[in-house]
Amino acid sequence: MADTATEGANYDAVLVVSFGGPEGSDDVVPFLENVLRGRDVPRERMQEVSEHYARFDGVSPLNSQCRDLITSLGQELNSHQIDLPIYWGNRNWHPMLADTMGRMKRDGVRRALAFVTAAYSSYSSCRQYRENIQSAQEVVGEGAPAVDKIRVFYNHPDFIAACADCLQDAISQLGAQGRSAFRIAFTAHSIPESMAQECDYTAELLETSRQVAESNGVSEDRWELVYQSRSGPPHIPWLEPDICDHLEKLGSDGIGDVIVVPIGFLSDHMEVVYDLDHEARETCERVGLNMVRCATVGTHPRFISMIRKLIVERISGGDRECVGTCPPSPDLCPVDCCPPPARHQGGTG
Repeated sequence: MADTATEGANYDAVLVVSFGGPEGSDDVVPFLENVLRGRDVPRERMQEVSEHYARFDGVSPLNSQCRDLITSLGQELNSHQIDLPIYWGNRNWHPMLADTMGRMKRDGVRRALAFVTAAYSSYSSCRQYRENIQSAQEVVGEGAPAVDKIRVFYNHPDFIAACADCLQDAISQLGAQGRSAFRIAFTAHSIPESMAQECDYTAELLETSRQVAESNGVSEDRWELVYQSRSGPPHIPWLEPDICDHLEKLGSDGIGDVIVVPIGFLSDHMEVVYDLDHEARETCERVGLNMVRCATVGTHPRFISMIRKLIVERISGGDRECVGTCPPSPDLCPVDCCPPPARHQGGTG
């Protein structure tokens, strides 16, 4: 029932689909077991990640940030006379997607547009969410709403503009001398190389990074795309270079200032506030780098307006906006797109 989209379809709801995160100490282990179920991730890695959450009393910022996004999106839709209720369901923690789908059925929702909180194409950030939606529909059974996923938006002009604004704010935090010589580390969640080879994840990240850097007048020789938060066993190759290895190299090269831009993330959830604000910053302090961490788009007005435009695009068949050299992504993903690797791995929110 998912991914049957046609332009001009009659939608009666918006469904925000996200990763989910624990909201208390008792939630952490069950949440991580949901995330890692069926994956070849060592138990010690789960215990290590649970300690990350313990630093924040077991609370991931992600659910709170989803609530903020939904509030902002509701206001945006209302201000443009778009009368669609917004529902919210997660992959790994409450509100669980199947529970939300059941509520939508009881409320009489027949067809919904799903906004997934991921900007790029890969198994874990696109196809798996479509599988999650289908699984939730199967749990609900007859009468479950049809759901069409909104396309990925890495090259939408409003997304680029929101990211560029965040980078400009970070640059302004540097002194005059730093602004002439800083480097940028655009960072995204690492995924297995076998997964990356079957999708456009890296190419899309590079395109977004290039456009955001250019929007701020930063030349290509002053930025690099790096990766963070790998969770698989050491013998399985994942995308590199790792953010901390890259920062060590910048320090050894005599660079004084670095702006770390979590371009692969939409909000400041655990893999941003721990892996960057703690681990990456600790690395910078050790090697003598001044680090400024750029904010994620969160509820930036241009990002919220982008979601509204993507909704209108599907309702009315309006302009499919994009910038740069890549065309807009398709509404309906090909059957064979973004296949999982033999034993797929994923993030921990």
